[in-house]
Amino acid sequence: MTARITDPEQLNELLGIPFTPEQTACITAPPAPQVIVAGAGSGKTTVMAARVVWLVGTGQVAPEQVLGLTFTNKAAGELAERVRKALVRAGVTDPDAIDPDNPPGEPRISTYHAFAGQLLTDHGLRIGLEPTARLLADATRYQLAARVLREAPGPYPSLTRSFPSLVSDLLALDAELAEHLVRPEQLAAYDAELLRTLQSARLSNAELRKVPEAAAARRELLELTVRYREAKRARDLLDFGDQIALSAELALTRPEVGTILRDEFRVVLLDEYQDTSVAQRLLLSGLFGQGTGHPVTAVGDPCQAIYGWRGASVANLDDFPTHFAYPDDRLATRFSLSENRRSGGRLLHLANGLAAPLRAMHQGVEALRPAPGAERDGMVRCALLPTHAEEIEWLADSIAHLVRTGKEPGEIAVLCRTAGDFPEIQGALVARDVPVEVVGLSGLLHLPEIADLVAVCEVLQDPGANASLVRLLTGPRWRIGPRDLALLGRRARLLVHRTPADGKDPDERLAAAVEGTDPAEVISLADALDTFLESAGGEDDGLPFSAEARIRFARLAAELRDLRRSLADPLMDVLHRVLATTGLEVELSASPHALAARRRETLANFLDTAAGFAALDGEASLLAFLAFLRTAAQYEKGLDNALPGGENTVKVLTAHKSKGLEWDVVAVPGLVTKHFPNDQAREAWTSQSKVLPHALRGDAATLPDVPSWDAKGLKAFKDSMKDHQHTEELRLGYVTFTRPRSLLLGSGHWWGPTQKRRRGPSAFLRALYDHCAEGFGEIEVWADEPEEDAENPSLRETAGDQAWPLPLDATSLSRRREAADKVLRHLDALTLLPAGLEDQDPGGPEDLDPGEPEDLDGGSWDDEPPWDPDAPEPEWEEDAPPADLPHQRREAGAAGGAGPSAPVPTSPGGRGGAPARTGQRPGRGRGTCASSRAPRTPTSSTSGAGRPGCGRSTPTGSPRPRTP
Repeated sequence: MTARITDPEQLNELLGIPFTPEQTACITAPPAPQVIVAGAGSGKTTVMAARVVWLVGTGQVAPEQVLGLTFTNKAAGELAERVRKALVRAGVTDPDAIDPDNPPGEPRISTYHAFAGQLLTDHGLRIGLEPTARLLADATRYQLAARVLREAPGPYPSLTRSFPSLVSDLLALDAELAEHLVRPEQLAAYDAELLRTLQSARLSNAELRKVPEAAAARRELLELTVRYREAKRARDLLDFGDQIALSAELALTRPEVGTILRDEFRVVLLDEYQDTSVAQRLLLSGLFGQGTGHPVTAVGDPCQAIYGWRGASVANLDDFPTHFAYPDDRLATRFSLSENRRSGGRLLHLANGLAAPLRAMHQGVEALRPAPGAERDGMVRCALLPTHAEEIEWLADSIAHLVRTGKEPGEIAVLCRTAGDFPEIQGALVARDVPVEVVGLSGLLHLPEIADLVAVCEVLQDPGANASLVRLLTGPRWRIGPRDLALLGRRARLLVHRTPADGKDPDERLAAAVEGTDPAEVISLADALDTFLESAGGEDDGLPFSAEARIRFARLAAELRDLRRSLADPLMDVLHRVLATTGLEVELSASPHALAARRRETLANFLDTAAGFAALDGEASLLAFLAFLRTAAQYEKGLDNALPGGENTVKVLTAHKSKGLEWDVVAVPGLVTKHFPNDQAREAWTSQSKVLPHALRGDAATLPDVPSWDAKGLKAFKDSMKDHQHTEELRLGYVTFTRPRSLLLGSGHWWGPTQKRRRGPSAFLRALYDHCAEGFGEIEVWADEPEEDAENPSLRETAGDQAWPLPLDATSLSRRREAADKVLRHLDALTLLPAGLEDQDPGGPEDLDPGEPEDLDGGSWDDEPPWDPDAPEPEWEEDAPPADLPHQRREAGAAGGAGPSAPVPTSPGGRGGAPARTGQRPGRGRGTCASSRAPRTPTSSTSGAGRPGCGRSTPTGSPRPRTP
C-alpha cells in the first residue's frame, strides 16, 4: 500500500488527538508481538484505533488484513466505528471514491465468540465437525439441560439440591470443563482417586466430611453432564463453551489452520485480554503465537481483572510475552499506559492507594497519574451512619440535592456490591422525585414486584420452595401472622415425620425405619397448605389455626392448584396468567404510588426478558426460565448483558456491571465490614460439586491448593482462598472508585436492617475517611461506634402495615366510582322497563355532556361527602346469594376479623382477593364490571380468562384483581 502517514505528528493532526508520549510509543511500535498494560481511563480504545490507522496509513498492512477481537457486541461495534471513522478522518480510506467492482477492504472486528464460531464454520470439518451445527441460545441450553435431568434414569442419591439448582449446576460444570479443556474421563479419574485417598484420611470435622460428599456428587453430576453433551451432539447443537473448546482443539491440533489465518490477518488486536479464559488463550496462542512472532497486540489491565468467578484468568495477561514470543525465544514487548484522562487527581490518589498491592503482583502496572492541570480536581465525600436506613436516606438526599442544583440525573450512578439494596435505593430516590433506573436482570429480581412474581412461579414449579411461599404468605396480599405461620410449619413437619408406629402395621414400621433417608422427603409448606382444601381429606391434627388464616390458606391453595394446571403452557402464557390471577399488574397500573416508582415499567422490562428467553426456544418452560433466573441472581456481577439505557435517569447497578463505564458522580453505599470488600471466599471445589478441582484447571499455578487432607491442611486451603478473594475484591474496588469523573460518594453504617451484630466501616470506607482527612475530600457524617452491649435499633422498629390493594388516589377513585354507579343505574333501569319498552332509550351515560359532570344525578360530584378512610367496613355474609339487580351483585367473601390468637389483619376479601385495608367503601369498585348490558354471571378470575380487571369471584371467594 501507498504510505499516507509518515510521522506521529501528522497522525496527531489528522485525528485531532494530542497523544501522550506513552500512547505514541504504543501506536507507532513496529508490527511485532506486544502487550499494553492500560490503566483505567488511559484511552486504550483510542490507542487501538490509532494503531490501526498508523499501520494502514504507513502502508505496513491493508485494512482487510487487520483482525480485532473484544468481548461484547457493543464493544466490538464501538471499536469498529472508531477505526472506520479514524481511517476516513486520516484520509486513509475515502468513502466517496468506492469502486463497486473493487470495494475498499475494512478491518474485521468481532467478539471472541463470533470469531470462534466463524473458525469452526470454515475449518470445523478438519476435526469432524459438521458445518450445519447450530449455536445454542441461553433458553435452549436451560431447556435442554432440564430435559436431560428429567429423562435421566438415576438414581442420584448425592444430588440433593432443587431441580432448578441442578440445572444451573449441570451447565456450570459443563462450562468449566469446556473452559479448561478437561475431558469428562479426566475429571472422573481425578475424583475416583480423591475418594480412594480420603478413605484412609481422618475426616475430623464437618468441612473435611464435605469433601467426599462433593466428590461423589460431582461424579453423579458429571454423568448428567455427559448425557447433556450427548443430547447436544444428537441435535447438532453447540453452546459458547463448545465453540471455544473446539476452536482451541482445532488450533492446537491442526497447525495448517494457524498458517492460513496468519497469512489472512497480518495484524491482530486483542482487547480486554485479562478477561480471557484458558481455552481462549490456547485458541489465540495456537493460531498466532507459539514462537511465530506474529504481530499481536494485547491490551488489558490486571488490576481490573474482575471476572475470575466466571472462568477468566488474569495470568493470561501476565504471561503474554511468553505465550507470544519471537521465533528466537525473545519475549514480546511490554508497554504501559498510565495517564488517566477521566478522573481528577484527588480521585486517582485514592485509587492508587487501594491498588498498591495489585501493582506489586503484576509486571508493567504503574500508578495512575492525572492529565496536566487536573491534579487538584475531583472530590470525595464519605459518611458513616448509625443504621442502614439512615445511610440510604443520606445517599438519596445527597443525590436529590445534586439533581436540584443542576446535575443531570443521567450523569449519576449508584454502584452496589450486590443487588440486595436496590429496592430501598430505588424507593428512596423515587420518594424524592429523582428519576431512577435499575440496570440488569439481577437487579430487577430484587425489586418487590418482580420478586413477588418470581416467588409465585417458584412455588408453582417446586413444592419445596418454602422461602418463596413464606414471602407470599407474609406479604401485603395475604398477611399471615407469625403464629399461624409457625403452625403451618408444624403441620408441614407432621406431614413428613409420621407419628410413631404402634408396632402393629408392618408398613408403618418399615416407613419409620427408613424415614429421613430419602432426599425427596423434605418439609414442604405447600403440601401443608393443600390440607386446607376441602378435597384434601385426612385427619385434623388439632393445631389451633385462626379462622381467618384457614380461609386465606384455603384460598391461596386453591389459587396455586388452579395455576399449576397451566404449567405445561408456553412461558409467557404462564407468566400472564399469574399476573392476572394475583392482580399484580392491575394494582401496579391503578396505584399512583406504583406509577411514580415506575413499577409497571419495571415489570414490563422483566417480561421483555422473559419474552426474549422464550422467543429463542418456542418450547421454553417455566422450569428452564427459573433456572436461568437462579443463575442470574447467584452471579449478580454482570452475567446478563444488559447495559444502562439512554434515558436521563440515575443508574443503579452492581459494581461488576460498571466496568468500562463512567459518570460525573458515582455513589457507593454499603462500604461495611464483610460486605464490600466481601470476605466470603469463592465457591470451593472441596464443597461444591459444580466447581472443577483446581489441579485440573489450566491456571492451577495461580490458585490455592490443599496441602494435606486433614484439618490443618484444609484450614490452610480455606485461608488461601480468602486471601485470593481479598485480591479479587481489591480489583473490584479499584474498578468502582475509578468510574467517577468529578465526585465520589462513599457511605456505610453500623447497624444493618436485620443483623444482631454491628457492622461498621470496611477497609474501603476507612481508606475514604483517611483520604478526606488528608484534605482531599469531606467527611459529612461519622457516627460513633456503638457500645459493646448495644442492640440493633432496627430490630426494635416494626415495619409499617402494607396495604393491599395498593393505595389509590382518593379523588380519581371517587370519580371513577361515581361514573360506574351511573352506568349501573342505567343498566338497572333497563332491567326494570315494562315489556315492549326495551327498545325505547331511557337515557343513559351517552346522553350526558362529558364537559358537564355536574349533571350526574342532578348535582356536582363534589356534593357527596368525602370518603372517610377510617369508616368501618360493613359486614358481608360469606355465602350471600347473588342479588337480583346487577349493581347489587357484590362479592360475598369478606370475612370477619382475626381473633386475638393470631395477628392476622381483617378481611381477606375485597379487591385483589386478599386482605383489604380498612375503610374501603362498600359496594364501590368491588370488581363489578359495568362494560356490558347483558346479565352477568360470576366467573373465576383464577382461570385467567376474561377482560383484565373484570374478573369476578366464585362463591368460594377466589381472589381476583380490581378494575383500575
